Amino acid sequence: MDGLSIVWLDLPTIISGTVSNEKERMRIDSTEIHSDSVFFIAEAGSNHNGDLEYAKGLVSAAAEAGADAVKFQNFVPEELLSGSTEEIENLRELALSREEMETLQKHVQSLDISLLSTPFDQTSATLLDELGLPAIKIGSGDLNNYPLLEHVAAFDRPMIVSTGMATIEEIETAEKRIRAVNPEIDLAFLHCVSAYPTDIEDLNLRMIADIDAHVEGAVGFSDHSLATETTGLAIAMGATIVEKHFTLSRRLSVPDAEVSLEPDELSRAVEIARNAARAKGDSDKRPIDAELDNQREFRKSVHATTEIAANSPISKEDISLLRPADGLPPEMLDSVVGKEATVSLSAGDPIKRKNLNIE
Repeated sequence: MDGLSIVWLDLPTIISGTVSNEKERMRIDSTEIHSDSVFFIAEAGSNHNGDLEYAKGLVSAAAEAGADAVKFQNFVPEELLSGSTEEIENLRELALSREEMETLQKHVQSLDISLLSTPFDQTSATLLDELGLPAIKIGSGDLNNYPLLEHVAAFDRPMIVSTGMATIEEIETAEKRIRAVNPEIDLAFLHCVSAYPTDIEDLNLRMIADIDAHVEGAVGFSDHSLATETTGLAIAMGATIVEKHFTLSRRLSVPDAEVSLEPDELSRAVEIARNAARAKGDSDKRPIDAELDNQREFRKSVHATTEIAANSPISKEDISLLRPADGLPPEMLDSVVGKEATVSLSAGDPIKRKNLNIE
């Protein structure tokens, strides 16, 4: 068979399309969470210090940073802590009442952001359901609190569950207990390291993929480090939900100051997360539309390096691989040697099939 018998187009014809990996995993309010997006939760926690106006300021800061949701924590001190009266009273100062949560709900209505919360007991979970929050977050400490998991699952609201301190087996058990109550529930599990703050070398972001391989639904990352870039790194590892603690200032005496970003850092973390979600793109390796013009310009093809007379055989010294890709492809270089040129060629001319005498 002739060495030039394969089909060659001088300018390769490439059918280019967009292959989307997009698949909806869950929905919170009007926001779809899918494999090509990120849902960013700004975790206010108890950083309001019991001050409702400060809590409203946290909501506004989260919205200004571009977060999808701002999250607080709800608890009944007596149902959370087995401690002294003094400890319980100190905790009570941080508890958000129904009326305060209703005020925060009204505040978010004027902003493009969702209000979420983490309940630490069934009474608080029931309150969040009655208030109609669009999703309920379960903290890492309650991953094996099956009565609470099952109680929340019965509300038929999206659930987001953090997995700090947990094994894969514990995560699988939690999912089974939740889905036994509500098989079709929108459910997400967030990789989390319960160290405050978390050192970069302890983040173990590969665990996101491990969780994803063992559960249904969305996976994500709840971060207790002070690094802003971790949101993007987590998304590159497969997270579709990320959560970062924040405060208006780390100089303030608030419960989670040492693991909380300040507003400008939160904005940067959100920006990194959005860019990371956009940058993931497709998994189908192929030239994209933006590369097609450069493909011809940057790739090489067979060109003459000296004058070649018509009807004379082409030697190895007469040709080389040069830009642009307007001649025969590189894999045809050796096949050209010994073939006769049908026309006179100058140095730099592309060698094309029609330039060769092939019987």
